[in-house]
Amino acid sequence: MKSKGFLDKLNDAIARELQVSIQYMWQHVSWKHPKREIRDELKKIAITEMKHAEDIAERLIELGGSPTTNPAEIKVGENAKEMIEQDVKDEEGAIKLYTEIIAEAEKLGDEATVNLFKKILEEERKHHEYFVKTLKEL
Repeated sequence: MKSKGFLDKLNDAIARELQVSIQYMWQHVSWKHPKREIRDELKKIAITEMKHAEDIAERLIELGGSPTTNPAEIKVGENAKEMIEQDVKDEEGAIKLYTEIIAEAEKLGDEATVNLFKKILEEERKHHEYFVKTLKEL
């Protein structure tokens, strides 16, 4: 069993993944901007984020924790620019949190968690790059 603080960080990660999976899906369904390809990408990213939530929840259970069912605060945005600006911020938050989780898991000698979060972190960096690039194009 890992420390409560470490398990809480994993739950923070789950709450964040639930948040963005819902947020990106709602952005997808409410997208009105002429760049329709962004709408499709939001849906793909939302599905990836839900898979992250599942993977982290499975790991948390393996470590003796109990996954949250509550997402972090969802902020859809009123227009395309607001949506993507929020998405950039959320991906930056994920990158920061997941970097901290990796460092802590390394200190604990928890290679399975390190490997899981390195994989997820790589995908989150790609999402961040996509949203930064998209924001410049809007």
